Amino acid sequence: MNKDEIKQLLLKGERVTLEAKLAEKEVPKSIWETYSAFANTVGGTILLGVEEHRKEKDPAKRFVIHGVEDADKIKKDFWNTINSNKVSQNLLTDDDVDVIDIEGNEIVCIQVPQADFHDKPIYLNENVYKNTFRRDYEGDHHCTKKQINAMIRDSYDDGNDGLLMEKYDMRDIDLDSLHRYRTLFQFKNEGHIWNEVDDLTFLKNLGGCVVDRDTGKETLTMAGLMMFGTGLAVRERFSNFRMDYINMCNLIGDERYSDRLTYDGRWENNLYQFFSIVLPKMTFDLPRPFRMVGVQRDDDTPQHKAVREAFTNAIIHADMMMESGVLRIEKHDDKLVFRNPGLLRIPVEQIYEGGVSYARNPKIQNMLRMVGYGENLGSGFPLILDAWKQAGWGEPELKNKVELDEVELDLPVMKLVRNPKEISEENKREMSDVLKNVLKNVQKDVQKQLTERQMHILELIVSTPNITLKEMSNRINVSVKTVQRDFAAMKELGIEIIRKDGKTYGEWYIKA
Repeated sequence: MNKDEIKQLLLKGERVTLEAKLAEKEVPKSIWETYSAFANTVGGTILLGVEEHRKEKDPAKRFVIHGVEDADKIKKDFWNTINSNKVSQNLLTDDDVDVIDIEGNEIVCIQVPQADFHDKPIYLNENVYKNTFRRDYEGDHHCTKKQINAMIRDSYDDGNDGLLMEKYDMRDIDLDSLHRYRTLFQFKNEGHIWNEVDDLTFLKNLGGCVVDRDTGKETLTMAGLMMFGTGLAVRERFSNFRMDYINMCNLIGDERYSDRLTYDGRWENNLYQFFSIVLPKMTFDLPRPFRMVGVQRDDDTPQHKAVREAFTNAIIHADMMMESGVLRIEKHDDKLVFRNPGLLRIPVEQIYEGGVSYARNPKIQNMLRMVGYGENLGSGFPLILDAWKQAGWGEPELKNKVELDEVELDLPVMKLVRNPKEISEENKREMSDVLKNVLKNVQKDVQKQLTERQMHILELIVSTPNITLKEMSNRINVSVKTVQRDFAAMKELGIEIIRKDGKTYGEWYIKA
């Protein structure tokens, strides 16, 4: 860094990545806590010979450059210590430590990189549980034992989800979830040899179940239990981990949310069911062209693919062993939010560039990829960025929230179709053609008796078969009971609306 860059750095005053120490005559002892903290967080810059007045609000007056008396001696002492057993590992090269003259004052600039996840935690005095630090806007803090254990878990290439779940076996698998997955697997992988095997063998092939070589017993892995386990088994083994979806769009008065999915006994709270239920809710009102390919609608826009990728990433990078971990998916009027427990394993800048990916849950990543979810190595986040750039909805923001031990991805949205009246005239004409085909057995005079609202209901069902009654009522600004009365009125006219496969996973069909 040159002097102008350092001046700009001081004006910004980002405490999470900047530490100023007076250090006139010697290397301050507290520098090593900062070294550990920067290495274990997102990296940062240490400036020796700069005094910080933390109560000063004016950035131009907050930092005062005094310089050090003997920069060469301080550099030598620093290198001697960092190459001793004072720190668990020296991450620096010669280029990371420099002496810079600013108006006749020499300061020592030390740039500490974020440690590779393989090398974390970086600790002091050969004592990992007492001398490991992290950084936030308040400064350096001792890591808790749980935070240290999370870094140790992250240091293994094999990830977390291959962990054996002792005493959990096929009796703890929700067969409905597994069979739904197998149906989709067969559709995506026609002719695959795994389609012919029994459930246990299929799960073994996926990495969801293994034979414990010590006992000879068949045991579920974390991936198998979390993806397809019964709700009871998942909650019993991972009582610390929750899945939560909340829709905060179109709220009226003191409403806190318009729709929520948390465990209520009506679904098996495993990852596959959560993903299958929530994904349609997140995408159903994104703008999309109304195109038919044969008898099926083709509406898979880049933005829909990006939302699937964001959801998949939240799952495969979640640290499910973290205390009070929540996989939380939120829908707001102006953004979609994906939160997962556990900090990023690689720097944010590297994720934006793409090309590198280290999933915490590689077996789950493979399970989702085998049925069409998740891009190739390291290409997922650039796909999201490109899709949002095409849509002109603003820049996606990926946040490494150190203070909460979670990652948050915000996808701004500005053009959600919230009301059937906002659908373009071209799409209305196309939907009208589809409805004509659906209602071809209904007499013309009967069709004329349909109200405008009833036509809106039919259009919603044609465009979004998995829409729920609550979502339908929100979209047309009436109560659920009013929608149900319209269902009854249309049935009397010979147009019956049927829900197949239940309220959670099901879809609407028009029988006429």
